[in-house]
Amino acid sequence: MDRTTTTPDALPIPGKKQIVYTQTRVLHTDPRYLKRHRIISGPNDPIEGPFKVLRTQVRQRMRANGWQTLAITSAHEGAGKTLTSVNLAITLARDVNQTVLLVDLDLRRPSVASYFTKEKLPGLSEYLLNDIPLSDLLFNPEGVDGLVVLPGDRPIMHSSEMLSSPRMVALAEEVKQRYPSRIVLLDMPPVLGCDDVLAFSPYFDAALLVVEENRTTREEVAQSLELLKGTRLLGTVLNKSHEEVPNYGYPVAS
Repeated sequence: MDRTTTTPDALPIPGKKQIVYTQTRVLHTDPRYLKRHRIISGPNDPIEGPFKVLRTQVRQRMRANGWQTLAITSAHEGAGKTLTSVNLAITLARDVNQTVLLVDLDLRRPSVASYFTKEKLPGLSEYLLNDIPLSDLLFNPEGVDGLVVLPGDRPIMHSSEMLSSPRMVALAEEVKQRYPSRIVLLDMPPVLGCDDVLAFSPYFDAALLVVEENRTTREEVAQSLELLKGTRLLGTVLNKSHEEVPNYGYPVAS
């Protein structure tokens, strides 16, 4: 369903032209649901502080190098890469000069949509396997004008082969060419769990590695960096940190 929203969170950001979606569904989001899932639920959410710092670092590096597409991965499952992807996407999209596309490329365990809603949504597997048009899959989370999400839905077991398929490659190229000023964030599976990140590495510009404090080992970080040595590593994010961070205590970028 295409519509514009009038809730307080959806008011135009000062200096940013309000975006009216004519083909992309505007998905109603419940701030209480977002809070339960540790997702930024409004412009004054205390979670946003550390992500603004991360946003600035990411944006500066991407712009300085002319990069557009950023893959977000981790060494192992449960490190918080998807949570980081979603909150970084929201924070970037709140920037007055930026629009963002967040793509769920964790094909074996897609979960991006579940951070916004409990509703079962069609996703990327429908596009790859059943030729469903992208316009039927994309959604804009209510209140975040500059963000569009391409969710996943049912798992795809032969994920690395699917990521290398002509249809997926064509999609990656189309996304970059159609919206050259948009930052594209790719939520990808853990780099040590499968070869998906490596298989898709020719089609993204840089990678961000999420590390979980007190769980990700030095050996896992070293192995991940070794596997990613052929990619441009933008940096690492220390997640679930106990270090004192103003307003909250979530990601610390390095």
